[in-house]
Amino acid sequence: MPVQFALNPQILKRVPLFSTFSEQQLNAVLAYVQHRRYPRGALIVRAGDETDALYIILSGRVKVLIQDDEGHEVILSMMGPHDFFGEMGLLDDQPRSASVETLEPCEMLRLSKAGFVTCMKDNFDLAMRIIRNLVKRLRDADRKIESLALIDVYGRVARLLLDMAEEIDGKWVVQHAPPKQEIARMIGASREMVSRVVKDLQEKGLIRAERRRIVLLDRQSMTTRSTTRGAVA
Repeated sequence: MPVQFALNPQILKRVPLFSTFSEQQLNAVLAYVQHRRYPRGALIVRAGDETDALYIILSGRVKVLIQDDEGHEVILSMMGPHDFFGEMGLLDDQPRSASVETLEPCEMLRLSKAGFVTCMKDNFDLAMRIIRNLVKRLRDADRKIESLALIDVYGRVARLLLDMAEEIDGKWVVQHAPPKQEIARMIGASREMVSRVVKDLQEKGLIRAERRRIVLLDRQSMTTRSTTRGAVA
């Protein structure tokens, strides 16, 4: 069960989604927002459940996943601070399309459905942020379909690492690199195949695996390999 506690208004001001809100608008939103903490491995929402809120991550990471009846899992994405989820079902009034589980202890804001509707009506900038986020997810889904259909496992691993990397002190780094099993679930491959690809990338000097992170040593070669269309492995 999540731990719920009083919301400090200053926290709301630091959330990018509410960055353009006036003091009056922020005060109005406070009535609809809950501040919660979740332990690692907590199931925040379950696919098929009623969509009753938008969740905004303040700290920690989560994975968005779907499962079949036998428990086989596919990871659709991972999210971190300032990311949000739950808006799709709030917009089309449909049940949750995926489950969300914490990968580590997390702090989140929970904005109720009534609060979400109020915010969308009263703040154009927030509505546009929501729309842009949906468009980004559609583009990401298109790229994932392309990868699964046209690009081999080697290319899928390369593309995933490129997508997850961020520039830090002049280096491209995947912080909090997921375990190979989770990479496999994200790209539709076996753990064994992912292990072989990662090992080959290291031996060729394209990446360096460190504790909980991966450094991209040759981003150009990784980019070239990620767009190579070959036999699907």
